[in-house]
Amino acid sequence: MRLLSALDRYVTQLHADGRSAHTIDQYRRYIRFLDEWLRAGRRSRDVRSVTAETLAEFLTSPAARMRPDGQPKREVSVNALRSSLRAFFGYCHAAGYAPRNAGQLIRRARCASPPPRALSETEVRRLMATLKSARGQLARRDELLFLLMLETGIRLGSALALEAGDVDLRQRTLTLRRMKGDRPGRIPVPTRLIHQLAARVRRPSHSSLFQAAGGRVLSARHARRRLGVWLSRAGLGHATPHSLRHTYARLEYARTGDVLAVKRALGHRSLSATAIYADSAF
Repeated sequence: MRLLSALDRYVTQLHADGRSAHTIDQYRRYIRFLDEWLRAGRRSRDVRSVTAETLAEFLTSPAARMRPDGQPKREVSVNALRSSLRAFFGYCHAAGYAPRNAGQLIRRARCASPPPRALSETEVRRLMATLKSARGQLARRDELLFLLMLETGIRLGSALALEAGDVDLRQRTLTLRRMKGDRPGRIPVPTRLIHQLAARVRRPSHSSLFQAAGGRVLSARHARRRLGVWLSRAGLGHATPHSLRHTYARLEYARTGDVLAVKRALGHRSLSATAIYADSAF
């Protein structure tokens, strides 16, 4: 069976297992990456032909170890690739598509988790001042999106999935239809965002709060690019939308000193996922 045919079946299994869209997209991306490497090297792309040695050679190749800009990938990124290969080939063997589990010998590298990336209070003020001084509907959209993430700590995916009907101005709450683990949730709306949100919901209830040109829902990739544009205009270094969530957690812990409060606000299931903010120097 061809690698990509097995991948299609694996994706079906992942859906059946209730795995998140983010996880499924990661498996698709990494297995297709392996398929491209095999094709470029004129190697067999049949799952029965892939061995532990094949995967070891792939994982030590520049294709797997280097970024497109020629810089080495972070070890945590390569670990994600290792985990995806191990799980996929374990499935292929268990499903009877391959006579052996080619990924059985793969191990994750030991590496410390990177500290949370966050903006300082000064950087937040500069970013928001730059957005506020800009003109146009796109600037207003971006200002609300990034301010919402900074004020609530919600993930980018949760913010982009918001529709007008998710905003309850009377109760001052937001219903989050998309969260990690596909668990819906509800959060309070910060007072300073009430007027901006009210302006955004003056459209049909099915309308997305954050739209791109043509009325399409703003994509995560485009949102990342937009943040990069505003950071550059503010004279700030690189950061990602997830850095805004880290910023919220950092400032909330600095304000309260209560790691449990931060845990509840971020929606973490495990306290260990939140403890990194208490261990960081603020």
